[in-house]
Formats: sequence, structure tokens, C-alpha cells
Amino acid sequence: MRRAVPDASALALVAFGDPAAVEVRRQIEGAALYAPTLLRYEMLSVARKECRRHPERVRATLEALDRVLDPRNGITWMDPNPVDVVLIANATGLSTYDASYLCLAGYLEADLVTRDRALAAAVEPLDGR
Repeated sequence: MRRAVPDASALALVAFGDPAAVEVRRQIEGAALYAPTLLRYEMLSVARKECRRHPERVRATLEALDRVLDPRNGITWMDPNPVDVVLIANATGLSTYDASYLCLAGYLEADLVTRDRALAAAVEPLDGR
């Protein structure tokens, strides 16, 4: 089965109903999903911003957050090796947060699903694996 590691920039589009989620859904459809536990906290941050930006949709935003973080939603939570994360961050210039997704995707030989330009650019040289 194909594996995918979505980051917060991608998963938030799906969770909070953004029209740009169509492409993300296509990328994760039928894949076993994996993510570092960091994703939970990044999703909390996105939800907070959504609540502040759209106070009329606080309840819907929190319900969407609850659904995406529900342990039964199919995401396998797995943290990459911290030493590897630091090495990848240093090698790519990414933050350790972004490097966590890249490291996990590399370890699992999974597709990295992101809308973050810097993270996507770091993946491009690896696409020939």
C-alpha cells in the first residue's frame, strides 16, 4: 500500500474545508497516512487562527479539528529519529519542524504531501529516489 505523510499546510486545507483541498485529497486518497505527533500541535495552531479569522465558525472549526485528530481517523502517529531530524534540517536549511515531515517520509519511503513551498523544494532533489 502506498504511504503518505501530510504536513499541517496540506491537512489543514482538508480539515477546514478549503477549496484548494481537492489536490491534497487526490494525493492522500488510498494511502496509509503517517505523521509526526508535531502535526497535532500545528493543527491546533491553524485552528486557533481559523477561529480568530472566522469567529462565526468557531464551533465548526473545533469540530473539524476534533475529527482530523480523532485516533480513529486513520493517521498512524510516528516520530522520526531526533538526530536524523537535526541532520536533515542542517542539510536542507529547513526548520526542524519541517524536517520532521521530510525525515519521516524518507524513512517510510512515503509521499510527502505539503503546500509549503520551502518544504516542497527540499523534496524535489529527492524525487529521483
